[in-house]
Amino acid sequence: MGRKIDLLVMGVLALSVGLSVAGCGGIQVSLLPDRAKPLKEQVLEGTGTGKVLVIPVYGTISDAPRKGMLSRGPSLVEEVVAQLRMAERDPEIKAVVLKISSPGGGATASDFIYQELLAFKEKKKAKVFVMMMSLAASGGYYIALPADMIWANATTVTGSVGVIFLRPDLTGLMDKIGLGVEVNKSGRNKDMGAPWRAVTAEEKEVFRGLSDRMGARFLSLVAQHRKLDAEQLAEVGSARVYLAEEALALKLIDRIGYLPEALAEAKKQTGLPENAKVIAYRRAPARDTHIYSLSGEEAGAGQAALIDLPFSELAAALQPGFYYLWAPGLGGD
Repeated sequence: MGRKIDLLVMGVLALSVGLSVAGCGGIQVSLLPDRAKPLKEQVLEGTGTGKVLVIPVYGTISDAPRKGMLSRGPSLVEEVVAQLRMAERDPEIKAVVLKISSPGGGATASDFIYQELLAFKEKKKAKVFVMMMSLAASGGYYIALPADMIWANATTVTGSVGVIFLRPDLTGLMDKIGLGVEVNKSGRNKDMGAPWRAVTAEEKEVFRGLSDRMGARFLSLVAQHRKLDAEQLAEVGSARVYLAEEALALKLIDRIGYLPEALAEAKKQTGLPENAKVIAYRRAPARDTHIYSLSGEEAGAGQAALIDLPFSELAAALQPGFYYLWAPGLGGD
């Protein structure tokens, strides 16, 4: 079986090289995604003056490079920040619309994007809008907080305002296979949270305190940006998820609608004409140019990502740490 897989991978690589060589003769074909190309502007719609930039935020929020079986690319944090930096230099861009479909991710990675959006608004003096797609939960909601207006589809799942601490427990497996770990440490808490031993009562209290403080930070930012009253804050603090109508009643979002409406509102609030350009930054041109198309990397942009699995996203649930993450949504679109 292993030999068959080796032969398959070798065949894929050989075919990729052959097609790349053929590209020298005028045929631009590649089986592997090229994520090293520079970002370039692509117009999605409109011919008028002024621009609205659409930035897709899809998948688990992380500052680790995205890895597939045959490729790797910039992290989601790096990609978003790179696009914000480009937008800062373009005087025609008056608004940015974040198109979010994410269950959240790392607490620190989510905070990076949050802080970058605040800095962008301060430097650029532009407005930021959010259009929630199928899912914008936990860290996916956290990064929406700096927005001047948050839109959600009627079927969007959002909320999950809180933190989760993930720690794999391998003690049962190690007992079954007779595996042990010998540890020499300088302090009793040096291996706190290690997966090869049970957590002590003292350590549980430490982790609970850390989780409570990080959750409180998230909730305080929601209260600050969304102006929630005590009753609303208590409900949101339960960290449950909501559909759009419930989220609207709780003031977590501002409007229920669709992407064309959000774009129209962005143009209206920034004084742009109705036919202003809607643009995206892409590493390769997309075959289909419309407001629902993804970035070049995600859309394929004329390339086929063969055996390119989202290992980094799937592995996130196995990495110990604190997450602004709605774990049931991991691996969703």
